[in-house]
Amino acid sequence: MFCKKCKKKPVLVNVKIPADLSCDGKEKKKNAQVDACISSLVSALQKGGIDMRGSCCGHGEGLGEIHLQDGRMLLIVSSAEEGWKIRDKYLNNMEK
Repeated sequence: MFCKKCKKKPVLVNVKIPADLSCDGKEKKKNAQVDACISSLVSALQKGGIDMRGSCCGHGEGLGEIHLQDGRMLLIVSSAEEGWKIRDKYLNNMEK
């Protein structure tokens, strides 16, 4: 599937597959298709020892996400300006 935003095909990135997501119930490494526009970020996280459960760039229709093995989620925004708006909206909602 092409990304509507970057117009590129997914690329293969060597990632760790957690045992609970693996077909045979064993943790393993494999080349998995990752959205091209976030593949360098996913690859860098893997090389840095950050385990993930999945990722999606948002395909130009929403926020991108990288789901970490420890339960946290990284949100990927298209610009710093968009990130600041989301952060401010979140902080304003916390104050209410």
